[in-house]
Amino acid sequence: MTSGASNPRHARRPARRPGCMPQPELRTSSSAWLEGVLRMFEAEGLDVPSLLRDAGFDPESLLRQNARIPVDEVTVLWQLAVARAGRPTLGLHRGLAATHSKLGTVAHVMACCVDLGEAMDRLARYMPVISDATAFSVQPEARGRWMVMQHTGGSLPIPRQRVEYALLTMLMQCRWLIRREMEPLAIEFAYPPPDDDRPHREAFGCEVRFGAPANRMLLSAANLAMTLPTSHPELGEMQEHLLDDQLDQLGQTTTSTLVCAEIARRLPHGEPRRQDVAAGLGLAERTLQRRLQEESVSFQALLDRTRRELAQQYLAQERHTLTDVADLLGFVDSSNFFRACKRWFGLPPAQYRTRLWQGEGADLPLLRAAA
Repeated sequence: MTSGASNPRHARRPARRPGCMPQPELRTSSSAWLEGVLRMFEAEGLDVPSLLRDAGFDPESLLRQNARIPVDEVTVLWQLAVARAGRPTLGLHRGLAATHSKLGTVAHVMACCVDLGEAMDRLARYMPVISDATAFSVQPEARGRWMVMQHTGGSLPIPRQRVEYALLTMLMQCRWLIRREMEPLAIEFAYPPPDDDRPHREAFGCEVRFGAPANRMLLSAANLAMTLPTSHPELGEMQEHLLDDQLDQLGQTTTSTLVCAEIARRLPHGEPRRQDVAAGLGLAERTLQRRLQEESVSFQALLDRTRRELAQQYLAQERHTLTDVADLLGFVDSSNFFRACKRWFGLPPAQYRTRLWQGEGADLPLLRAAA
């Protein structure tokens, strides 16, 4: 993930709280973001009060200031909405994505940036304020940069519609920031192609590929270099302080959280070593070890926790074979993955996958995501 390090003002990080415990495994989204999604559902003709009631939701919970909603509860709402809408393209509407996305203070910080590339860096940094179940990163490519999105932390399969809507709202936010039309160079989704991909091509205005390694959108270098008419660095810095405080309250500034994110990024390439993770975070290995000791956690425990969390997500997705999951988690061979699953879940991976698909792996009912 890029960091805007060329600007010293943006190279700073929030102060780390010594002795802070690692972030809890429960991942959540902001109620403000979910409120926008619900308004989109309503605009699509869905009965939102009925949807909330049948999902076991307390509507009052959305009204509490700074309320956070567990990732699996958001998943159930999406699954119910797709089923009731009766169409797998729910949310693929540019106008609704532009109107109902609610990024709050994160959007204000993005608008204060010098150019679109810096705004995307700010979104990557502050995405946990919107949803710490969404891992968003910016990765360079010859023609520009990929905006990569991955959802983690839940035990239910993430509906493809949620991913599509998130990327579409990001595109519409980019168009609003530069105050002119733009289209991505490409869109890629990790899941299989639908029977008809015309709605996707119309929504994103570019080539759409399926069965890709990740869910991501490619923005051109020219678009990323476009200056923002609302740029205001001083105001942006003031708002960043507010968001840094929110990250701190969410546990997103602990060394443990940063290590887990770096581990997750490296796992598909094999089991990461502590010294490599330290280098990826710009730390000496000894410094990393000391900071983890201050937080009363070991590198090995964070590696195990990250693998367990990702295993739940990967095993819930039909497109991954068990061998694929073992590879994505950086295991040398499948037998090590088998033993880890027995330790994590009390079951071998195939049996645990069956339990997830039957809805027994979570406290919430499992409605299979629309294909």
